[in-house]
Parts: sequence; structure tokens; C-alpha cells
Amino acid sequence: MENVYDVLKERGFIAQTTHDEQLRDLLGREKVKFYIGFDATADSLTVGHFLTIMAMMHMQQHGHTPIALIGGGTTMIGDPSGKSDMRSMMTRETIDYNANRFKEQLSQLNYVEFLREIGVHFSVNRMLTAECYKQRMENGLTFFEFNYMLMQAYDFYKLNQMYGCKVEMGGDDQWSNILAGADLIRRKEVAAHPGETLAKDPAFGLTFTLLTTSDGKKMGKTMKGAVWLDPEKTSPYEFYQYWRNTEDANVEKCLGLLTFLPMEEVRRLGALKDAEINKAKEVLAYEITKIVHGEEEAKKAQEAARAVFAGGGVSADMPSITFAKSELAEGLGLLKVLVETKLCTTNGDARRNVTQGGVSINDERITDPFYKITEETLKGEDYLILKKGKKNFYKVSFE
Repeated sequence: MENVYDVLKERGFIAQTTHDEQLRDLLGREKVKFYIGFDATADSLTVGHFLTIMAMMHMQQHGHTPIALIGGGTTMIGDPSGKSDMRSMMTRETIDYNANRFKEQLSQLNYVEFLREIGVHFSVNRMLTAECYKQRMENGLTFFEFNYMLMQAYDFYKLNQMYGCKVEMGGDDQWSNILAGADLIRRKEVAAHPGETLAKDPAFGLTFTLLTTSDGKKMGKTMKGAVWLDPEKTSPYEFYQYWRNTEDANVEKCLGLLTFLPMEEVRRLGALKDAEINKAKEVLAYEITKIVHGEEEAKKAQEAARAVFAGGGVSADMPSITFAKSELAEGLGLLKVLVETKLCTTNGDARRNVTQGGVSINDERITDPFYKITEETLKGEDYLILKKGKKNFYKVSFE
């Protein structure tokens, strides 16, 4: 069987490793236990997590054993990486709910003992050189947050001791924290065997490429907020549409990272140009939706998108909202509808889109920001199709 390291590298996952050649050798020689940590900051994973889940699936398909660690302690602190402000505090009840039966690994731990055992292996001067802390120094870094690195490193150390976990993986913004864990394990090994030379490295770290747009922003956000894997929070249709609207320049990268298509097919689709690239986007959206929501939902989402975009039709699976029919008597303000459907974020945003000609009702462009929807607008139907731009549709019904 091919080495999973080569698979991850070819598909574009790998950003940094602690020991490139040794790690590749390990993954080709042994069936390794590895872990990826997830902070339980919400009650659903997002598309940002999906890339790491795909990497776990590749590892598992090649015989390696994944450990998914939901971090109760680290969730309470909040990772300062890439943050300008301290994370809002979450209650233990909320974290336990989000973690879904997460067992508190640090709940019995005496923190003074923790600092005595683990803290002695960390240099404050060295920690302050880590990018995640440097970014926060100007705005103020609390001692509370400063402990995040220690706790994540301790997770790796305990998993290494208890389960023989040899590799920690995560997004590239976790590089400093992953390095700290691998270094802690080595220091502990050296301390346990004074005067001896370690026969081999006991721990390795690997980070993944971050999913970003062409301007460097993290992917996974829409006007409505995060794109969730939970169908109750982001419907399969909306999920499909998010990937269908991927930037041209990102199509090949996303196909490599987020689908199981052979790389020759990924490269073929990624090489398509102009209008042809839309075929590749359809494949991308379908394949990712199939993995997350199943083949049936992927087909329904694809058919709904085709009905709406190609034929201007209506589908039961497209985003929809319902208003009381009584609101039509005095007229329902278009700006209100745009905001409530979240096609626009604010009244100002809605007004700007309308006056600039970016909004239409049943394919008729509306440029009057004071426009009101009435019975006459519906023309005998009990719904209308509201469109913003070329790709954002909503079915607005009245009962």
C-alpha cells in the first residue's frame, strides 16, 4: 500500500512537519496512532474542521488509528492563535453539551501539580516568540490564555503515554502548539532516562494547509455566518451552493483536499477554463456534499440548484422563508425581506444592493429601495423568487 504521507503531500494537505523524512518513514513502516484536537466552541463542526476530518479519513484508510480529542479545558481558555481578543467565556454546561459526552480529562487535575510537572519544561521567553502569542502582545495577553499551549502540549503527552500516540496533526495555525507537545514528550523522555541517547524520536507533528480564499481569508463563512456540517444549521442545499460558488482559482485545491477523486481527475477538472470551470465546481459541490450529507442529499441539492439556476424554476430544497399573508395588505418592505432572509446583512446593505440593481423579484429587477411587496407582486401565486446578484436565491412564501 502506498505511504499515506505521499498521499497527503500530493493532495496538498501538508504545510509543516517536525521531522519530514523520519515521519514519512514512520507512516510507511508502522500503523500509527495519531490525534487531532477540536475545541467545542459550538454545537457543530464547520467546513474549517472538514479538511482535518478528510486528513483523518485518509490516515484511517491507510491503516492508522485516529484519536479525535474534544478539548474541554482548552475550549474554556481559548486558543490565542490568530485572535485579537480573548475568547468569550463558555459555561461548563455549554461545553459539555457541545462536546457530546466529552469526558473531562483535566477535571480531577490539581493545577499546582500540573504547573510543577509540566510548566518546568516551558521557557516563557521561547513561548513569547511563538506567532500565536506575538500577535496578542500588543492588545494584551492574559495569563489565562498563556496556559493554552501548556494544556494542548499536555494532551499530546498524556495520549503518548496512555495510548502510544506518536503524531499530532492540526491546522497550520496550530504549529507552535504542536511543536510544544512534541518537545514536551522528548523532554520527558530525556528526563526519564538521564545520560542516555534517545534511540528514535518519540513524537512528531504535522500541520495542514489552511483553507483560504484568494485574498487570504479563511474559507467557511457566508453572509449568514459559518458554514456548518450540521444540516439543521446549514441545509444540504446551502452547503452545496457554498462549494458551487467556489472561486475559480480554488477549485483544484479544494478538489484535492476535500474529495476522494483520483489526482489525475482533480488536475483535469482544475485545468478547465472560463465557462467550463463550472462543470468542475458542480463536481466539487456534489462530491463534498455526498461525503458530509450522503448521496441522496447531494443529488437533491444538485437537482435543486440546476432547476433554480438553469431554468429559473423552483425547488422544494432551495432556501425559503414564509411571511404572513396579512402583511401584503399594507405592503411588505423589500429591505425587510432582504435582511430577514439574510441575503443582506443590514438595511443599509439591502438599500445599496437594490439601488445598484443587484436585486430582482421573479426575474424583474427592482431598484426602488422603498418598494413594497403586495398581492399584485405575487400575480396569483402564493410565493415569489427573490434574487440577489447572480447566485443567491430565496423562495419567499405567504400563508
